[in-house]
Amino acid sequence: MWFEQALLPEGWAEHVRLELFDGRITAVARAVPRGPGEPQHGIALPGLCNLHSHAFQRALAGLTEQAGPDGDDFWSWRELMYRFLARLTPADVQAIAALAYIEMLESGFTRVGEFHYLHHGPDGSFYDHRAEMTEAIAAAAEESGIALTLLCCFYAHSDFGGAAPAPGQRRFINTLDGFAELVTQSRGIISRLSDANIGIAPHSLRAVTPEELSRLEALCPEGPMHIHAAEQRREVEACIAQYGAPPVSWLLDHTTIDARWCLVHATHMTTTETLRFAKSTAVAGLCPQTEANLGDGIFPAGDYLRAGGRFGIGTDSNITIDAPSELRGIDYAQRLILRRRNPLAHGSSSGRTLFTKAHQGGAQALGVTSEGLRIGACADIVTLDSDAVALLSRRNDSILDSWIYASRPSAICEVWRGGRKVVTGGQHVARPCIVARYRKILSRLLS
Repeated sequence: MWFEQALLPEGWAEHVRLELFDGRITAVARAVPRGPGEPQHGIALPGLCNLHSHAFQRALAGLTEQAGPDGDDFWSWRELMYRFLARLTPADVQAIAALAYIEMLESGFTRVGEFHYLHHGPDGSFYDHRAEMTEAIAAAAEESGIALTLLCCFYAHSDFGGAAPAPGQRRFINTLDGFAELVTQSRGIISRLSDANIGIAPHSLRAVTPEELSRLEALCPEGPMHIHAAEQRREVEACIAQYGAPPVSWLLDHTTIDARWCLVHATHMTTTETLRFAKSTAVAGLCPQTEANLGDGIFPAGDYLRAGGRFGIGTDSNITIDAPSELRGIDYAQRLILRRRNPLAHGSSSGRTLFTKAHQGGAQALGVTSEGLRIGACADIVTLDSDAVALLSRRNDSILDSWIYASRPSAICEVWRGGRKVVTGGQHVARPCIVARYRKILSRLLS
């Protein structure tokens, strides 16, 4: 595969040839002419990790924008989401997830962290095969070709202090013993997929007691650990009332927050919390499109990055699935607050800063090596069209700046996942059949 330009681990290079075998890169040559009959490609980037997705919520996008009489917030949106998911079957979830996953691949994501908490039937009872919903997620990943990190979510309570779950949460709820069995079955399911892995996701300190959290850590001694934290001010206030500390501080004080951990959102932190979190080596899971849609607030990215903090990006509720928009959203929020330009780059390219940090942090959060385009790495390659209007005559970091800040989604023309081409001409190779099935599902669900 010959590329006009490529972003390699050591920096940009021109006229690059990558050789692949069995899904991995076996040779990298720089400054070489294109051989006779050798296909020419545009600009090569390593694929990004989407570290936080609730795939089934893709079908809800755009259906919660009607204002209520008393104002709307995260909590009113959550009630609408509960009502929607009450009707979903495993086949529905597979169809919706497959659509979300092909859109992720078309957007530049080659791996997804699926924060999976929709486990049971509509009445809360177990399926005959307890991991039936995991089967649906795995099938969607397999047919789309995206790499999967399954983040098996434990959810037991409706609020701090072990409060009984609400009716709308009955499809999520597990005991610790039942959850351990679910994880075991799920581990077997994803073992059939190429390059998949598994982690544990205590949903939040609202949904998990300290005692349960301690046992969950023991259930997954090596894989990723993800948790929602400090997304909403009401959550922070309730945590202080129950435990005497806000969520991020409590987690830092009472758990081993290290490089295995990802704290999703972490929107509302004090300056001290921000600095402590940055020094923990854990990853902040930022989802600016969803956080904006739900009115969550703005992550303190400036202070966090200056203190050496790590982050990755996720599409969360999948309102829109677009990697450049998530990256741009982090930066634009800071520009609006600080009323100045390029506040996160510190003398370098804003696009390169965001892309590199999200690439590294996302891989860490999903428990995989941040390999990039190098010998031995998995061949996860995103190709930008050098003839796209926004990318004309661009070189080096100006490519990332223009892709993230100035291009249309069609700038991505090809994507390889594990050496298999899954996107060509800007569209996933299975898009027609996956969209046709999705259309039938939505027609029934919304009738």
